[in-house]
Amino acid sequence: MALIRVTSPHVHKPAGTSEVMRLVILATVPGICAMTFFFGWGTLINLVLACSLALMFEAICIKARHRPISFYLKDNSALVTAVLLALSLPPFAPWWLTTVAVFVAIVIAKQLYGGIGQNPFNPAMIAYALVLISFPIEMTRWTAPFVMQAAEGWQVLSFTDTISVIFGGWQTAADAFTSATPLDEMRHRAGMTTTEIWRSSSVLANIGAWHAVSAAYLMGGIFLLYKKIFTWHTPASLILTLAAVSLLFYVISPDNYTDPIFHISVGATIFGAFFIATDPVSAATSNIGKIWYGAGIGLLIYIIRTWGNYPDAVAFSVLIMNLAAPFIDQYTQPRTYGHKSANRGMKE
Repeated sequence: MALIRVTSPHVHKPAGTSEVMRLVILATVPGICAMTFFFGWGTLINLVLACSLALMFEAICIKARHRPISFYLKDNSALVTAVLLALSLPPFAPWWLTTVAVFVAIVIAKQLYGGIGQNPFNPAMIAYALVLISFPIEMTRWTAPFVMQAAEGWQVLSFTDTISVIFGGWQTAADAFTSATPLDEMRHRAGMTTTEIWRSSSVLANIGAWHAVSAAYLMGGIFLLYKKIFTWHTPASLILTLAAVSLLFYVISPDNYTDPIFHISVGATIFGAFFIATDPVSAATSNIGKIWYGAGIGLLIYIIRTWGNYPDAVAFSVLIMNLAAPFIDQYTQPRTYGHKSANRGMKE
């Protein structure tokens, strides 16, 4: 029998930057659909605005550096930053807030460091943290999920009215369709126990929309794992650490602390675990390092959510661990082939 001969190369060419970025954007589609369905048109409007501004700011910076604009825009990194940032902002975020956030993400947090691959911090989270601290009122105007108006029919602000809120500041219409998030409700419970606030809060009584959005982002994250865009180490470590810490405190005092399912499926935990913490530029790179990096983010999320001033803490946790990523990599280097031990730690 003749042997089957297969010509080289036997190793497939790795995906380029632009293809990876396209897959990341594609993976956000389930989450975008879920957020649009439950929270209205604001998410899509923010996406279009943020992507347009990101491409414009990126082109201006590239032009100022005397680089070919089309070559650098084709890597789609600016679009990914814009998409992740737009999905983090409230649906009723005013246009000027989105503009400020995109400017900070693209110009300051990315291009001033030298562009893609040079930024030490996640650009989208830098921008989100800055606008959250600077404009706390606008950043807490979250649209109430559709299910909360189920008794009166499935009501939502129309597309034109949403445009008026975002670009015209139509505050009266916005106030009628906004509410606190479940994390806000649990954080500012006014002395009530966890059981009492679950019974009395209309926000927590209709929490299914938040679970659905997290499930949609989980689908996108699994898709990226299947495509080998990143490994399982960071998201798994983040989620498991957050689950373990929240379970520990929940067992100790269920009246004062919430269960792990609440921490994982409400808020930006799943979105952050698969789309933010896995940024290959600002995160840890070794497999062991990724586990420590994800665990640090998960622990910080719980600490800030429970005892800090902000109900959700993904952005701050990621930025703190971005700062620690070089240190983690220095002490978690894998063993080089042919050597007995890895060259770890600070060497003179």
